[in-house]
Amino acid sequence: MEPEQIREGYLVKKGTLLNTWNAVWVILSEDGVEFYKKKTDQSPKGMIPLKGATLTSPCQDYSKRALVFKISTEKKQDHFFQASHMEEREMWVKDIKRAISCLQGGKKFARKSTRRSIRLPETVNLSQLYAEMKDQEEGVKEQRVERDNKAFNYCFTGVTVVDWLIFKDKARNRPEGLMLGTGLLNEGFLQPAGDTSKEGAHSVEKSVLLDQTDALYYFADSGFFCEGYSSDEDVLLKEEFRGNIIKQGCLLKQGHRIKNWKVRKFILRDDPAYLHYYDPTKEDDPLGSIHLRSSVVTAVDYVPDAKKYDIEGNLFEIISSDETHYYFQAATAEERKEWIKAIQTVSKSGK
Repeated sequence: MEPEQIREGYLVKKGTLLNTWNAVWVILSEDGVEFYKKKTDQSPKGMIPLKGATLTSPCQDYSKRALVFKISTEKKQDHFFQASHMEEREMWVKDIKRAISCLQGGKKFARKSTRRSIRLPETVNLSQLYAEMKDQEEGVKEQRVERDNKAFNYCFTGVTVVDWLIFKDKARNRPEGLMLGTGLLNEGFLQPAGDTSKEGAHSVEKSVLLDQTDALYYFADSGFFCEGYSSDEDVLLKEEFRGNIIKQGCLLKQGHRIKNWKVRKFILRDDPAYLHYYDPTKEDDPLGSIHLRSSVVTAVDYVPDAKKYDIEGNLFEIISSDETHYYFQAATAEERKEWIKAIQTVSKSGK
């Protein structure tokens, strides 16, 4: 039987021989990590066996690069990957760690069942509870927390989660609130931010939410991001960078002049509404930006010159207010739908 695919998507990988970083298409299966030069390639550029491997995250081997994690094989070969944002890295790290653990224990990979692991009552609707927690008026208040020379935006503590659950009569006491919080964490509604909360969340045996003031968390679909302190005030004060981060990740984008397609990292901001795109292999300023106010975004089946580059499926187009056309390809139909919905919302509400 073919190993089950667990996760796939774009990551940036360091070359094995040369100190170059390139965007690659990565597929995680039950026993290994395959990486491809292009998503459409039939054969992988390489394969990393996970049996006997170890994973290091965060990885500090390359201090000038953020969001790096390292896979070290049983034969002591190191492979370095870089994610486009924190939530993406945590999802990859969590699944790779679990795949390694399952191989060591001779078990089949399976995502944890929250209800079985913490005995959550069948009457509890975690989706509804999450929606109430995110309510801007009555929900959990997101904050900016500064700690260890880092600023965590749009997050909250484990204590805040438990306090809110008790105050809203969702839980009778702190142990019950902790159980509900752990359920939200295990189902992916909440994500850990910072070393303390990650230690609890990434435990192989039992993933738990911590009822502590130093354990930080964020909503899975929020604008959370972590930043180091910067003295470059000019960059921070640029008008188009002031908006909240709504969505981020990697997409294929068609170039304006040559019409070739390259993987770019995108950050969507609102108020003002901008979509900035970056070279995902470099820690540089954006390559460009698209002002989204009054723009139109739609799914498309055809893009000029796309077939020449073997680009088919999951395409969408943005037409800006000055009638410039931009073309993109998402990794999946669901991802395309998410990007279109987010851009449409921002284009109507942002400045």
